Amino acid sequence: MGSCCQYDSTICFLENMLTAAPVSQGISKPHLDVEGGLRLSGEITVSGAKNSALVLMTAALLTQEAVNLENVPDLSDIEGMRKILTSLGVRVNRTNNSLTLKADKLFHCQPSYELVNGLRASFFCIGPLLSRLGKAQIPLPGGCRIGARPVDEHIKGLKALGALVNVEHGVVSAAMRGTNQRLKGNYLLLDCPSVGATETVLMAAVLAEGKTVIDNAAQEPEVQDLAQLLNTMGARIVGAGTKTISIEGVEKLHGCNYRVIPDRIEAGTFLVAAAITRSKLKVSPVVPEHLSAVLQKLKDTGCKLEIHNESITISPESIHAVDITTQPFPGFPTDLQAPFMALLCTAKGTSVVTEKVYENRMQHVAELQRMGAAIRIQGNTALIEGVPQLSAAPVVGSDLRAAAAMVLAGLAAKGTTRIEGLNHLDRGYEALEKKLNNVGTHIIRRAN
Repeated sequence: MGSCCQYDSTICFLENMLTAAPVSQGISKPHLDVEGGLRLSGEITVSGAKNSALVLMTAALLTQEAVNLENVPDLSDIEGMRKILTSLGVRVNRTNNSLTLKADKLFHCQPSYELVNGLRASFFCIGPLLSRLGKAQIPLPGGCRIGARPVDEHIKGLKALGALVNVEHGVVSAAMRGTNQRLKGNYLLLDCPSVGATETVLMAAVLAEGKTVIDNAAQEPEVQDLAQLLNTMGARIVGAGTKTISIEGVEKLHGCNYRVIPDRIEAGTFLVAAAITRSKLKVSPVVPEHLSAVLQKLKDTGCKLEIHNESITISPESIHAVDITTQPFPGFPTDLQAPFMALLCTAKGTSVVTEKVYENRMQHVAELQRMGAAIRIQGNTALIEGVPQLSAAPVVGSDLRAAAAMVLAGLAAKGTTRIEGLNHLDRGYEALEKKLNNVGTHIIRRAN
């Protein structure tokens, strides 16, 4: 299973498979009530990319000067990273959708387990801390339990740059070798195009001595965004977005202003929301090239798409079955597998969805079945026979994207769907119910 090949595989440890928890019996929990059968219309706004913003925040550790990030979404994961960086000595100030980070008084190399637990992106601190302080100790973090997340590639990359790295008692420790004050550039061939490992090596190599080449690098838009930020800070990186990235180390980086790219996964979720409700909807801002595989599959289902600069207008017609296989970028993203499966549950014909990134990313199937979906699982493949109508039911989002899939299924279901697991949903979607309600849905968040 190629777990290290996708964006979310930034992290370092193996997680056991957890089945979706049943809806609580007798205990009232925060939840959404989603009224089904309503049509969407108008324009919906896409926030900045969560998976990019989290990494860009850690890149601010690489300089003593202020880094101002614009278009940063207001999410629980972003707040978690703010707390982690603050504990290391970084001053972080938020104004509307902008974050200003200044690491001139960086004094600590090990965030606490209590802070990193549940936030996989916390591991991205290791490269910048190693470059700035000469050492770093990062507890293995948590996150959605969707499969194996090895850190072998991260460790291999740091060792290639001359760091001493070991893992003991749940903590990854890295240090400069001997009296070296800087890491040393080197050639690195990744076993698989891990986004996390590519970004870890990028941030470690920008202040290294000499040239570093990453072969079989991840090509995701988030990698390109990180490289662009680092170059704006004074780094010398070429090739981001291709399989070979070259980094010429510099002695120091400076502060800058930078705007985070739009969230391609959120944009894709909104496009699917329009398709599953058979509604015409304008989604912006987007970078269409970041969604090429998703847009093609939407076309294959029967949706018409109008693309103008940074906006996409979708006009669904009769939705037909398609086959999907998740792959690293530029393939179909695993983060949209669950939302797209919800759509295919309402399509005409039989669809086949194959998950080739995370072996445990089918936990939403049982919840969709609870709503009347006709799905059979064979290993890492789901066979989906479209049904005329889903039915409202109490369901749980077992991870971030599964929770989004439950919302989409609720929009298409007959009746009002109760969705728990909002702690997952709030990690990656900024004001989701507010945005959807603005274009015609009726979603109510209830505290208990």
